Amino acid sequence: MRKLLDLFKNKYFIAVVAFTVWMLFFDKNDVISQYEYSTQLNKLKQEKDFYTKETDQVKKDLKELDSNLTTAEKFAREKYFMKKDNEDVFVVVKAEGKK
Repeated sequence: MRKLLDLFKNKYFIAVVAFTVWMLFFDKNDVISQYEYSTQLNKLKQEKDFYTKETDQVKKDLKELDSNLTTAEKFAREKYFMKKDNEDVFVVVKAEGKK
């Protein structure tokens, strides 16, 4: 018990404990903030990957559209449901989850 009391009276021990408490809870870059920054970074990385894939797909579509006129017509029909004057377009949508 005496050693424990001497430990709490030691100025170096008190300084280390105070520094540790300060860095864990009160500092601008405390543990909670670091965890939040880490989760935000992971979310931003996922968004970056998603937008990179989308950009690659759009570049691929643009290259196809520039290369061939029939591809442009096919793209307009599929993506934007465009049609010729004498045509009717029927869109069939499958119901999800119904049996």
